Amino acid sequence: MNLEEYASYDATGLARLVRDGEVTAGELQRLAVAGAEAVNPELNAVIEIFEDRRGGIEADAVPDGPFRGVPYFIKDLGCAEAGRTRESGSRLAAGFVARDDTETMRRVRDAGLVSLGRTTTPEFGATGTTESVLTGATRNPWNTGHSSGGSSGGSSAIVAAGVVPMASGGDGGGSLRIPASACGLVGLKPSRGRVTKAPVGSTLVSPLAIELGMTRSVRDTAALLDAMHGPAPGEAFEIAPPYRPYVQEVNAPTMTLRIGMSTEPWGPYAPDPEVAEAVRKTAALLESMGNKVEEASPAISFESYFATFADLWCSTKPAMLGAVAAETRRPIDDTTVEPNVLTMYERGLGMSATDLILAYDRVNTVTRQMAGFFESYDLLMTPTIARPPAPLGTVDLNHAGEDMQTIMDRLMGYFCYTPLINMTGQPAISLPLHWTADGLPVGVHFVARFGAEDLLLRLAGALEVAAPWRDRRPPVHVANI
Repeated sequence: MNLEEYASYDATGLARLVRDGEVTAGELQRLAVAGAEAVNPELNAVIEIFEDRRGGIEADAVPDGPFRGVPYFIKDLGCAEAGRTRESGSRLAAGFVARDDTETMRRVRDAGLVSLGRTTTPEFGATGTTESVLTGATRNPWNTGHSSGGSSGGSSAIVAAGVVPMASGGDGGGSLRIPASACGLVGLKPSRGRVTKAPVGSTLVSPLAIELGMTRSVRDTAALLDAMHGPAPGEAFEIAPPYRPYVQEVNAPTMTLRIGMSTEPWGPYAPDPEVAEAVRKTAALLESMGNKVEEASPAISFESYFATFADLWCSTKPAMLGAVAAETRRPIDDTTVEPNVLTMYERGLGMSATDLILAYDRVNTVTRQMAGFFESYDLLMTPTIARPPAPLGTVDLNHAGEDMQTIMDRLMGYFCYTPLINMTGQPAISLPLHWTADGLPVGVHFVARFGAEDLLLRLAGALEVAAPWRDRRPPVHVANI
């Protein structure tokens, strides 16, 4: 098998080849390493390839899961493997080594995936682009002058470039969906509580973020969710499990769906005309498939939403940075932390317990208002990001002298849609349904009621057939070596 043939398969297809004896697991992993080394000089998406994995691990040494022997990379934030470096994109955490596996890492391993190395992330995942002082800018394989998205931008870049068929990611404000849009991939944020944060995370203390991964196919996303969902002991609450495996939803028929389409400005932030047109074209496609689509936005206070998200964003920074500083014995200042993150940290230090409780009260209000939207509609459809993938340097965190409102205006003007769904806890997916005239991907964003990942996957499977994207390849790709 050569790299071009290898990259034509998704993870489900590669696992089938291993099971059928048509290729060895070690061969797949060696191809992935070769692909990473070939494209990474152009992309800067891979921080490290683990030396003990370069030669590959054969299937008989890997758990017999649905992706047995398939190569995988882990984002340098969230999912952690014991004994491996995890730096969270920050000079403050440089050289830090994880002591334990996270539960998500155990489930990835039990699924048969073989982690080969680490991918880049912005500092502490705090923005929708992957550009950090520690590791530099990760470039988009569709146009290397543009962002690959964030915070799972290293994972999205290597999946789009054919290095691996899937890679890990997390989503605390759009960090799976934004890079999926920027790189032409499938990015699903599950419902709050669907994937555990164990052993150290809690949905009570940190309700915004959840993990899954970047993929090129809907069936891979469904199978990965099957492998990763479910509680661990000690959860604050347990979400109702699906009544059948998610992979069975991908080709299941959908009913006639009532879809509310939002292309109007959200507060002060309006979508780029080309992005709005991509959503409207998707609406026409959905109507041709028998669905009902009309312009409708959630009846929420957008001003309250943006202000509350800023409060939640900042409130976690003192504890997060403080814990890292205690481990690495470094100061928290402009020698170790980027300017915008330092601004968030300082604002968080100034918040009181009362401020945080009031913010959570506003989250409750917005969440109940969003739930009201789904009494009239099955799905909400919006752009994933408000404009095509940003030129590098536009939405990074290294802008000195900005106050929090300036930071919010610059960042929310790019990804105003996705953080709302982290606040409300519903599932959402970005699908690669459009490309701009100059060849940049534009994702379309679908949100369902709480717990309805099954509906999103049925719709995504139908759209993958109606408007297929799998054969599109960016200029920077392992097949072009």
